[in-house]
Amino acid sequence: MTTAPPSNPHLEAWLARLAQARADVARTGPTVVQSGRLTRAVGLVLEAVGLQLPVGSDCLVELPPGYPQRHAEAEVVGFAGDRLFLMPQSEVSGLLPGARVFARPGSAAAGAEAHGKRLPVGEGMLGRVVDAVGRPLDGLGPLDIARKVPLSAPPINPLTRAPIDAVLDTGVRAINAMLTVGRGQRMGLFAGSGVGKSVLLGMMARYTSAEVIVVGLIGERGREVKDFIENTLGEEGLARAVVVAAPADNSPLLRLQGAAYATCLAEYFRDQGKDVLLIMDSLTRYAMAQREIALAVGEPPATKGYPPSVFARLPALVERAGNGARDAQGRGGSITAFYTVLSEGDDQQDPIADSARAILDGHVVLSRSLAEAGHYPAIDIEASISRAMTALIPASQFDTVRRFKQMLSRYQRNRDLISVGAYAAGHDLQLDQAIALYPKMEAFLQQSMDERTDYAASVARMAGLFE
Repeated sequence: MTTAPPSNPHLEAWLARLAQARADVARTGPTVVQSGRLTRAVGLVLEAVGLQLPVGSDCLVELPPGYPQRHAEAEVVGFAGDRLFLMPQSEVSGLLPGARVFARPGSAAAGAEAHGKRLPVGEGMLGRVVDAVGRPLDGLGPLDIARKVPLSAPPINPLTRAPIDAVLDTGVRAINAMLTVGRGQRMGLFAGSGVGKSVLLGMMARYTSAEVIVVGLIGERGREVKDFIENTLGEEGLARAVVVAAPADNSPLLRLQGAAYATCLAEYFRDQGKDVLLIMDSLTRYAMAQREIALAVGEPPATKGYPPSVFARLPALVERAGNGARDAQGRGGSITAFYTVLSEGDDQQDPIADSARAILDGHVVLSRSLAEAGHYPAIDIEASISRAMTALIPASQFDTVRRFKQMLSRYQRNRDLISVGAYAAGHDLQLDQAIALYPKMEAFLQQSMDERTDYAASVARMAGLFE
């Protein structure tokens, strides 16, 4: 019969201290830092060798002594063989051949997960203005954030999405009554420059029935960012909004990240069960940022100078909006999104406009001729459509909308004859009715930026035109 050796408390304590010391050395002791070197810098792209990092990882490029910062931030955007293609996140000068390139701590390990980027989200961000990496721009102190989440998100199973079956009140009469938008719908706002799209977006942000508003100002002029926040959005809209600003002077990487971050914030609030209005201004600048990156790394241009990756990224961004899954009680959040699309030269067949029209649930077209005539909002009702509208409204409203469009179209087709007095009343009874109703229809479609009309009042006023 054998017996266990007697315990030695002094020996056990010594072994415990030794294990703790080894753990401390492993945690705080010197580590080997992997680095590469810069071999080429042309245009927007830097080339480095000596590093193996996944696409999307963050890097630090060493700057010469005497510069305010020791390193410039860059991101891996591609590779060819053992060469990494890097793109700086800000304008850099003074880079030297052979400058050392380091992986940002933690970036290599996290590269496969959301490209190593986790950005702040939380209820405390309401009323705040941040940049594309989550740093506050409004001078109101640090953010009160709940947590950080990956910048990208896995695609939603289309069969688990809740249907679009509830109306979202935008506060804009013409959209409420004639282009009814549902919770979870994704709409495009197609417009040239200077036709009032920012004012229309501000009206929807202030007057919508959505609980949270997320605004992504992507690639716009810096002056417009402050003007939109202070004058267009106003205190009322900003109080329940988060604004992500990545103006035109940001690198294309930050412009892309700003759009993804705005979508990420909207997803967070949707997952909290809230109805979110996401305003992205603009989808075209997002596509242009991707074009800059793709062409810089050597991707061949395709349609009007846009590489194929641009048309792959657009649906990947847009599909993140919409309704999520509902719980057992039928509750769930939604993201109703409005993406502005800049039509170059008012060309509605612009490749980005054409691609966006195919992947969105409808489009609102703003007309330059209406804007020049003082008709605001300058919505071209005949060219606009809401694809989810028929499932949201009763048959009586749909009949009224169809009759309104018929009358408006009949008047517009004969406008020149009416203007020169070449049409005599009595020859076309429907045209006579259209002429009589046109002043009321035109007044219905116009709305002051300080005026709010809810959904019920919009539908009632439209129906009253034909009584």
